[in-house]
Amino acid sequence: MSAAQKDSKLIFAPASSPSTQQADQYTKNSLSRTQLSASPFTQFHTWFTHATASSVHQPETVCFSTCHLPSGSVSSRYVYLKELDARGFVIYSNWATSRKASDVRSNPRASLAFWWHEVERQVRVEGKVERLSEGESQAYFDLRARGSRIGAWASEQSCVLKEEDGGREVLERRVKEVEERFEGKEEIPVPGFWGGLRVVPEMVEFWQGRESRLHDRFRYEWDEEKGEWRIERLSP
Repeated sequence: MSAAQKDSKLIFAPASSPSTQQADQYTKNSLSRTQLSASPFTQFHTWFTHATASSVHQPETVCFSTCHLPSGSVSSRYVYLKELDARGFVIYSNWATSRKASDVRSNPRASLAFWWHEVERQVRVEGKVERLSEGESQAYFDLRARGSRIGAWASEQSCVLKEEDGGREVLERRVKEVEERFEGKEEIPVPGFWGGLRVVPEMVEFWQGRESRLHDRFRYEWDEEKGEWRIERLSP
């Protein structure tokens, strides 16, 4: 590539070392079929436990992606995984005004992507979504810091805060109003528009980084007829 071509690019072949333009090599581990559990839930729990023990920074951090129909417009954001149960992966958010709320109303499907750099692993999840009950959402809501519970009531997530109206001051006024509403009350009810969303997986992929980009990849897919998970190795 000529100097002129390189100069036209804001970013080109970034690397962790300034001495090379080659991508990092992944050499810490491997993954074989014999190491996998029959259930992706059990396998995820095993990997999540290992990530935590390996000091992965906030292993619960996950990219949550949704798609609006009929436009097909895709959006992604980072959230926290808060629960894993026998049905799926649970996150919590505003389901009234947020972009993801609009997306899942039109298309009740989503994907999750975890990246754990310290152990050179990824997990991808794809499936249908379902709201948790008010009781389930309240159980988690009660564990949140008081300020976060107040904030859930006050913030019309993703709505524009117009600068001519005061910008952030509008949000802070709403927070103050909610604080006054619940003053002296330790128990704060979960807002009806806020709560848990479960991604019920139809596909889960476990990815282990390997040298020369020849990664180990295994995909779990639910076989409705057999009532079991089918596990296949994928080419990198």
